[in-house]
Amino acid sequence: MKNIGLSLSVAILTVACSNGDDAQATGNASAEKQALSDISPIDRKPFETSAIASFDEPWAMTFLPDGRMLVTEKAGKLQLVDAKGQKSEIAGVPEVDYGGQGGFGDIVLAPDYATSNMVYLSWVEAGEKNTRGAVVGRARLDLKGEKPALENLKIIWKQKPKVEGRGHFSHRIAFSPDGEYLFIGSGERQKFDPAQDMAANLGKIVRLYPDGSVPKDNPFVDKDGALPEIWSLGHRNILGLAFDSEGRLWNQEMGPKAGDELNLVQRGANYGYPIVSEGDHYDGKKIPNHDTHPEFAAPKVAWVPTIAPSGLIFYSGDLFPAWKGSAFIGGLASQALIRVSFDGDSAKEAERFLMGSRIREVEQGPDGAIYVLEDGKGAKLLKLTPTK
Repeated sequence: MKNIGLSLSVAILTVACSNGDDAQATGNASAEKQALSDISPIDRKPFETSAIASFDEPWAMTFLPDGRMLVTEKAGKLQLVDAKGQKSEIAGVPEVDYGGQGGFGDIVLAPDYATSNMVYLSWVEAGEKNTRGAVVGRARLDLKGEKPALENLKIIWKQKPKVEGRGHFSHRIAFSPDGEYLFIGSGERQKFDPAQDMAANLGKIVRLYPDGSVPKDNPFVDKDGALPEIWSLGHRNILGLAFDSEGRLWNQEMGPKAGDELNLVQRGANYGYPIVSEGDHYDGKKIPNHDTHPEFAAPKVAWVPTIAPSGLIFYSGDLFPAWKGSAFIGGLASQALIRVSFDGDSAKEAERFLMGSRIREVEQGPDGAIYVLEDGKGAKLLKLTPTK
């Protein structure tokens, strides 16, 4: 096993900007938005890494009750993986519109999986006239047959409208801790304005019942011209969605040219994009900061330079007791695993562990180990355990 000994303790003195697109992360923020960080090494080796398996463009993973894993590959495969890294491809996966940032997306277990064997998954489907959009479906996972398979797949939600382009689908999925509600992150598809358009669900986080129906107490159910599924708005490219131990929902999302965000997601809140951001447009056009428009919810943490975030968990295991309650975010451009600590509603980057590769996904295993998926072709699934 390889020791990962290099970590960074980062005290963010000014919350500022980062890159937005997960395919690449380039450029610095404008001088007035540049944060200064006090970066110092920590003299310890917090974890060892061991490679479990490798995949082609993995995007998401989740654990089954027996410790096996489900891993999605963006081109349209779903893999069943055991603790030794043996893989079995699962049949019955939907046809996906693959390309750019699009394809197979998230995978999570239904809250009642132990009795229903239901899983929820997201992917990109083609529309008319070169349009496409993300969808979420649910299916029964049969692991007892001759070959593992998804059965009775049914789509329960779609991005509206379908648009041209292959970016910012987001399509992250999370269930509330009580299992009653399904939350979905829907990116603004690189179209900017839909994030503020209440007649579209792009640039939004939506809240549904597990069957796809809309709760009557959603914040915009009675608002004329608004889609009733909307829970919050003004988001860009949501690539992490998770609940903390207090039952609060958080998301991380990629900003434009800088301005990656960690947000405490609240009922009916507007996070301001594209009217405000801690970053600027790629063409150099300035975007006002959140503090110029206090009516918009500001991020709890924003990053400069980019971390290009992907994946989000709140750690609750016993293997790393000092990290209980911390959030972990994968870094694409930053090629790092980022730990975020909390004090009430306040948050800050506490440590950054350099991984030497782009990190696409983060999960906690039933054994309390942290598992990360690298990005791209031949990407490794890595298990992180305490240094002996």
